[in-house]
Amino acid sequence: MNPELRAVAEEIQARGAFVDALLAEAGKVIVGQRYLVERILVGLLTGGHVLLEGVPGLAKTLAVKTVADAVDCAFSRIQFTPDLLPADVVGTQVYDPRTQTFSAKRGPVFANVVLADEVNRAPAKVQSALLEAMQERQVTLGAETFPLPDPFIVLATQNPIEQEGTYPLPEAQIDRFMLKVKVTYPTREEERAIMDRMGVAAPPRARKVVSRADLAAARGTVHKVYVDDRVRDYIVNVVFATRDPKAHGLADLAGLIEWGASPRATLFLAAAARAHAFLRRRPYATPEDVKAVAYDVLRHRITLTYEAEADDVTAEKVVSRVLERIEVP
Repeated sequence: MNPELRAVAEEIQARGAFVDALLAEAGKVIVGQRYLVERILVGLLTGGHVLLEGVPGLAKTLAVKTVADAVDCAFSRIQFTPDLLPADVVGTQVYDPRTQTFSAKRGPVFANVVLADEVNRAPAKVQSALLEAMQERQVTLGAETFPLPDPFIVLATQNPIEQEGTYPLPEAQIDRFMLKVKVTYPTREEERAIMDRMGVAAPPRARKVVSRADLAAARGTVHKVYVDDRVRDYIVNVVFATRDPKAHGLADLAGLIEWGASPRATLFLAAAARAHAFLRRRPYATPEDVKAVAYDVLRHRITLTYEAEADDVTAEKVVSRVLERIEVP
């Protein structure tokens, strides 16, 4: 290992200590769901927003709240409902009749960690209120623009869109989420442990074990994780295969993909691979890191044709075929 990588490895060992503390603290509240908590950590370490999808009752909200409780940051929860207004999210201009002037009243989006709970229960107009905040890290109220605090991350939960009373997210917004994580049912053993742990008068709560300075230092270290040129080329090849599958030896997918992954996918794959390597205490990212995060980065960025839906082809199946076909360096 060259001296630069060795220095990064030592820095990762020092900066990554908070990961064990946070996972241990989250484990006192959440039974299982290690994959879910790790993906939230990837978002925290990269500044990428995370969308959690699953049926009600799978501890999506509890997982976000627990991680937020363990980090010393300002936390805000927005419960999305059909009657919610954009001003209820970002804020509005308030008129003062005494001075005959308008002043800005900031909304709950002005926090470090924002939980957008059941985000697809509100119509597109309300969902789109988050567009500027998620991309530019700022909010415009009237003629004034206000920067959001640093760090800023949106952790959103949603129910499957097939459920009653849900609205599909606009493509422009869903593309702003770095990861879309599908939350599944616990195992039989985990469900029994959930009943024992949570079926009491005072369920456990996480305490703060990570400072804002620890998180900022870890983020700086993640950016130093080495990504070789061959791994970078591999990431680009994976993304381009979703846009032009025929040119990459995937002719069977040519009629199934309407739109492939956007350039954000390339950036997010590289960033998430770095964070995944950091969580594994490695100073370099490998193709296996890319594969580990590929489903969560790509599944919501691939638009399928009607033919694909008729043949029961999902975005996950498309990603699997791409990862099988693209040569690993």
